[in-house]
Parts: sequence; C-alpha cells; structure tokens
Amino acid sequence: MRFKLLYNILLGVSILLFVIALVLILQGRIAMSGPLVIGAFVCLALGFRGFPALKSFSYTISIFAAVAASMYYPQLFSVWGGFKLSLLIVPLLQIIMFGMGSQMSLNDFTGVIKMPKGVIIGVTIHYIVMPLTAVAISHIFKFPNEVAAGIILIGCVPSGLASNVMSYIGRANLPLAVTIGACSTLLAPFVTPFLMKILAGTFIEVSVWNMMLDILNMIILPIIAGFIFNMFYNASDSRKAVTIQLIAYAVIIILTNMIPLFTKHIDSYAFGMGVGKSMLWFFVLPMVGAIVLRFILKGDRTVIKSILSSFSTIGIAVIITIITAAGRDSLLTVGALLLITSLLHNFTGYAVGYGAAWLFRMPEQDRRTVAFECGMQNGGLASGLAMTMNKVATVGLAPAVFGPLMNITGSILASWWRGRPPKGTVAEVIDKEAETV
Repeated sequence: MRFKLLYNILLGVSILLFVIALVLILQGRIAMSGPLVIGAFVCLALGFRGFPALKSFSYTISIFAAVAASMYYPQLFSVWGGFKLSLLIVPLLQIIMFGMGSQMSLNDFTGVIKMPKGVIIGVTIHYIVMPLTAVAISHIFKFPNEVAAGIILIGCVPSGLASNVMSYIGRANLPLAVTIGACSTLLAPFVTPFLMKILAGTFIEVSVWNMMLDILNMIILPIIAGFIFNMFYNASDSRKAVTIQLIAYAVIIILTNMIPLFTKHIDSYAFGMGVGKSMLWFFVLPMVGAIVLRFILKGDRTVIKSILSSFSTIGIAVIITIITAAGRDSLLTVGALLLITSLLHNFTGYAVGYGAAWLFRMPEQDRRTVAFECGMQNGGLASGLAMTMNKVATVGLAPAVFGPLMNITGSILASWWRGRPPKGTVAEVIDKEAETV
C-alpha cells in the first residue's frame, strides 16, 4: 500500500511538472522548461511501474526522458573530451544484435519448414508495404532529400526486435514471429541495399555493395557471434552439428571480407588482416567467452539472458539519444511533421499487414503476427546505416523518431489484443470459463 501511494505521488508530480513546463513554454521561457520536462518524463516512467497495465510503457517513457534531455542539452550527448559519441552507434548496434543471436539457434529457423506460408507472406508483405509507404510519404509531404531518404531507409530495413515481444504480449503466434523476424534480418544485406538504390537513389547517393557490407558487419556477423556463444554456452549440440555450424560461420565471415576485394580493391595483406580481425571478434571471442562464463555462472541461463537484455535496452536508448542530439536543429524544423508521418507509416504497416494476412485466410494469431512484423522496423540498423553514411543528423532522424513511437503503438495494440484472445485458443477457453464462473 505504501509503494502504491508512492507511485500515485510520482504520477501526480509528473502531471504538475508538465503543466508548469507548458506554462513556461507558452511564455517563451523554453530553456527554463527543460529540467521540468525531463523530470516529468522520469516521474511518469517511475510511476507507470506501479501499475501492471502501464508497466510495459515505462521503458519507452524513459526513452522520451532521454530524448528530451538531448533536445534541451544536445552538447551533453554529442562530444565527450573530444570523442564523438556518434561513433558509439555501430558498436552498440553490434552488441544488440549479438544479444539477439545469443538467444537463438538454428532450431529457430525450423518455422520456415513448419509454417512456410506464414513466413513467405510475412516477409514479402514486410518488404513491400513499408518501403512503398515510405516512398509515398516522402513524395506527398516533400521532406528535404536526406530526411526523405531516412524515411525510406526505415521502410527498407528488416522487422524490429520488439515485434517478438509484442507478439508474445498480444497472444499472437510467437514461433512465427521469431521466424519471420529472423528471415527478414538475414535477407536484409541483399534486400535493403537493393530497395534503397531503387527507391531512394534520387534523394541521396546509395552504394549497394558498401551498404551490403555495412549490414553484414552490423547485424549478420554479430548474430553469428551470438549463435556461436549460445552453442558453446548451452553445449547441447552434438560434436558433428557444432563442427558443421562452425565451418559454415567461418565461410560466411570469409565471404563477407571478400567484398572489399571487389569494391575497394584492397590488397591480399589487407584482406588477410580483415579476415583475422573478424575471426577474432566474431568467432574466437564468443567461443572463449561462452566457455569462461559457463564455468563462472555454472551454466545459469537466467543471469546471462538478463545481462544481455540489459545491454540491449540501454544500447537502444543511447543510440536514440545520440541521434536526437545530432539532429536537433533539423528536428526543430521538421519534427512535428516527421512525428505525424512516422505514425502514419507505422499504422499503415499494422493495417496492411493484418489485412493481407486476412486475405490469405491465415488464422487470427498469424494475422496479429504479420501485423507486428510488418509495422515494426529495426530502427537500430537504420540508425547504424545513417551513421556509416555520415548523415546521422539527417538520414538518422526518421529512425530516431520511429523507434520510440513504434514501441508505444505496439504496446497499445498488444495490450488491446491481449484482452481479446484469438478464437479457439487455450487462452480464449480459459477467459470464457472465467466469465462463466
């Protein structure tokens, strides 16, 4: 009861701070409203944690607090001691993708065999609806070229990591969600550069091979490192299966490093150094780290999962904050319109994804899954690509706005669906029995 009162007080304080901040903004004293806005979001995030129905929004509200801080005080999130914080975006994304891979194995791809129709429809709809919607938005609302390219970029990347969480909360088909997300991610090095070249080539210069290499380095190789970590930490595969997988992963790493041979015309020494570096980071270290941590933690999966999840959530927040600070001036110019169009983009993905699944007569659970996998994008990858283009302050704006928004809309939709179990499922039967009692 005492903590319940504390959570209510925090919510009350947040409302009060928002009101005072609004008065100051209307009076033109915008700078003075900064601490109040940041404090209001912090109190709101903490207050939400005391209510089961609102708890899932706490993390997203925390991101809003970080975004508010970066908008009011961008200098704090731009450079530290001469070091540009934007250089952290790619390593943080790699850590996030490593965390994703460490929670998966090749068994997660058996869904392609068990549910081929759902996977094909989900991946196809995802890579058609979101890119074309992004192109339409860019032309209709006439954004500046590089901002428009960022909108198209967020439409061309694979489905976001949060979509699996929303599928779980919304009582969708979680195995199908994991498989669609994994397949769209593995296709990204080939599909995303191709779509960007065709759809955004008139807005900015797009190098297909360079973007392919960036995606391989940012998501595929870290995911492979996660696979290797998972394989050695759990130690559940046979020696033959381990050997086959390691050979396959080593080949992928070598092939990735062969791309610069043709695009950048590097010599054999540079190629060898690249292969050696990649093998160390994405092959040897995950293997050694898994063995050492397995010994220290005695194979406890809960602890290691908690650690990796924490790194992922913090990493996403830091990436969004850095991009917001870098693109603050542009956001002040097109921020409101970008907010509206991001919502339009997001809602279109949900609606068309669900509708397409309905047209193909997929079960209700699968429709919800396709809706989430279509409407929720990998904003982290889009941010990383914007960074490699050296356009994080313009191309990176749409991913920075879309990321927090899709978490809010996804949470709302998942919560609404959670109260409406799909027909014929165990959850629906239990709910009906409860209503009868």
